[in-house]
Amino acid sequence: MNLSYVSRVFQSTRLGWRIGVASVRAGLIAVVVMTLAGCASSVSVVETWDGNPASAADAATLEAPGEIRVTRVNGSVMGNFLMEDLALDYALLPGDNEVVFVYKTIWAKSGVVRNGESKVHVIESEPQVVRFEAEAGETYGFEFDRPESRQEAEQEMPEFSAEIVSSAGTSVATSTVWDPSEQMTASRTPIPASTAESASARDENALEQLKSIWETASDEEKKAFLRWAFE
Repeated sequence: MNLSYVSRVFQSTRLGWRIGVASVRAGLIAVVVMTLAGCASSVSVVETWDGNPASAADAATLEAPGEIRVTRVNGSVMGNFLMEDLALDYALLPGDNEVVFVYKTIWAKSGVVRNGESKVHVIESEPQVVRFEAEAGETYGFEFDRPESRQEAEQEMPEFSAEIVSSAGTSVATSTVWDPSEQMTASRTPIPASTAESASARDENALEQLKSIWETASDEEKKAFLRWAFE
C-alpha cells in the first residue's frame, strides 16, 4: 500500500467526519430553534385565572409590549420569564379586570463603563394600575408616549400613565399609581349562581345551629369556645 493512497483515504475520512459534525451541529441548532419557538408560543399567551371557568372560552386578550411588565392581574401575581423584555398576551375573563404593571425603558450608557458596572441605564415607572371591563373576545393594548432620549424618559417617568385601548382604538381606561391597599381579591373565578345560593343557604343554617348551641352551652363551654376562636 503506497503512501499517496493512505493520504487520500485519510483526507477523505477527515472530510466525511467534518461533514458529519457539521450535520450534527446543524441538527442541534434546528432543535434548539424549534424548542425556543415552542417555548415562546407556549408563554406568549398567559392565562390570568385559576380553575376552569366557563367564560374562559370567550376570554379577552390584553397585548403587552416588551416595555410593559405585567405583575398582577386581579390580585394574582404573574410569573417571571427568562426574557424580561418579552412581549406577551394576557387572556382576561370577560367582566371587570384589574391589571398592575410597570413601564421600563433601557438606554445605553455613553463613555467608558467600569468593570462590573451595568452598560445601560434602566428607568422604571412606579407600579401602575388600570381597571376596565373586558368584553368577550375583544383585544386590548397599551398606548403611551415613548420618550426619544434618556433625559426625556427621566423627566416624564414621575407623571407616567398609559391608556388601555380596544381593537378599534377606543380608550377604555387610563392607568394611575397603584395603591396595594385597594387591590382586588385574588383569582377572580366566577361562581355559578346555583352554587352561590346553596352556599348562602348552608351559611344561614350553620349560623342558626351555632346560635342554638350557644344558648344551651354552659359558661365554661362558652369560655373554652371563645379561647379557641381567638387563639
